[in-house]
Amino acid sequence: MEKERTSGEIERPEQAVPALPTVNPVTEKPESPKATFHPAVYIATWISLSSSVIIFNKWILDSAKFKFPVFLTTWHLLFATIMTQLMARTTNMLDSRKSVPMTGRIYLRAIVPIGLFFSLSLICGNITYLYLSVSFIQMLKATTPVAVLLATWSLGVAPPNLKTLGNVSLIVIGVMIASFGEIRFVLAGFLFQIGGIVFEAIRLVMVQRLLSSAEFKMDPLVSLYYFAPACAAMNGVVCLFWEIPRMGMTDIWNVGIFTLLANAVVAFLLNVSVVLLIGKTSSLVYTLCGVLKDILLVIASMVIFGDPVSGLQFFGYSIALAGLVYYKLGGEKLREYYSLAGRQWAEYGQTRPVARRMIVIGGVLFVVLLAVGGFGNRLPSAYNPNHFAQNTFNSLVGDKVTPHGG
Repeated sequence: MEKERTSGEIERPEQAVPALPTVNPVTEKPESPKATFHPAVYIATWISLSSSVIIFNKWILDSAKFKFPVFLTTWHLLFATIMTQLMARTTNMLDSRKSVPMTGRIYLRAIVPIGLFFSLSLICGNITYLYLSVSFIQMLKATTPVAVLLATWSLGVAPPNLKTLGNVSLIVIGVMIASFGEIRFVLAGFLFQIGGIVFEAIRLVMVQRLLSSAEFKMDPLVSLYYFAPACAAMNGVVCLFWEIPRMGMTDIWNVGIFTLLANAVVAFLLNVSVVLLIGKTSSLVYTLCGVLKDILLVIASMVIFGDPVSGLQFFGYSIALAGLVYYKLGGEKLREYYSLAGRQWAEYGQTRPVARRMIVIGGVLFVVLLAVGGFGNRLPSAYNPNHFAQNTFNSLVGDKVTPHGG
């Protein structure tokens, strides 16, 4: 018993020792992370930049009549190359690249092939803006997980799974319905977008195979550091033979040097925001933010560009988004998050009943106004369902069929 008492007495000064240096300002350094922004700031920044890049590109290529999508893509990649090289030398945001065992041989065998498909996906994606509306493009992009799944099976990265295929079938059905309801359907734009989705799916699978090795773990910004120079070079060659011969300085002056510079800055900041978003949130938040971003883009395209969206498209896209969330999260996770959200919503109603009632009323009014004012008034003035069905049939048959008595 005496030994126990003495050991207890010896421990007292040891417990008192850590209390002495608390006045030392050095111990206050770990408090610095408290000064970081709330995750909602990173979420809002990513959604804003991601939406801005798409709307900005659409405005330049379509509204501003700058019909050079390959040049615009090359400019983005060239700007990203310059900025990542500067950041690597002046900041620590790219220090993780030093742990990647990159050699010239690995660059040619891994980075360049991936960069090729990256370039093709960017080129096809930008060309699509010349033909299709932003809203319809976003609806088609919902099929990207399906394309990635098929690519993983085709390239032998994962074995085929019929259950997984059944999970993504809802996305395909929804996009098919949305495509059938598209009023301004252009086959060339549709094929370019599908091509871009296929190239992007192959690129993602190749990146997945590359990153399967622990030595090649790279965040999006480090990936851009390696991929941007190769993509810029390949896109530059295509642009040199395809667009430069019919392009003059007048086209650049018309759209504006400052406009092109601002466009490249927004595109680059999007890559930076992705790194920050992934670091500050979870994969669940990232998935749901992507769905929210797509919905906001569809609404923005209706407001800014006056893109017509039919009720059939809205119905089909809703099915596709529901299938997308189900595929990425799974039924079990969805039930878990649904019950959690239900409890939090009930608690919010108990603490702030008036605010909850106002949110419900505002949500209902928003949906009604969007359905009545948005979809109804944004149909073309000359739009006639009968004529539209007749023209669709004629385009499929290939012959001009006129009604009897015309």
